[in-house]
Amino acid sequence: QVQLVESGGGLVEAGGSLRLSCVASGRTFSNYGMGWFRQGPGKEREFVAAVGRAGNTYYGDSVKGRFSISRDNAKNTVYLQMNSLKPEDTAVYYCAADQNYAPTTISKPSFYDYWGQGTQVTVSS
Repeated sequence: QVQLVESGGGLVEAGGSLRLSCVASGRTFSNYGMGWFRQGPGKEREFVAAVGRAGNTYYGDSVKGRFSISRDNAKNTVYLQMNSLKPEDTAVYYCAADQNYAPTTISKPSFYDYWGQGTQVTVSS
């Protein structure tokens, strides 16, 4: 079992930055592919970014060039640095862990095994 706890959300003006953190406890963190997803009001859960076991990174089209995902296996933590934030980035952001990580499925929520409780990000215009 893996427990995930997100932090770092909040209210920010458009153009600002936030860094989200997700701390994992339980089984070996380095064995998991880690992803960030988001869900806005009335919307489906959307892939934001993911990082594989070896550090390969993947991004959703809407955040490429603005967001950056990284992991620190020594701290059991994955980060999401969000820059140039837009009002449309407003959502609850979720961290997730995939024990059967594969590049072809890392953007699909159904392939993730564990989820955090989410952290709210609100971007004002």
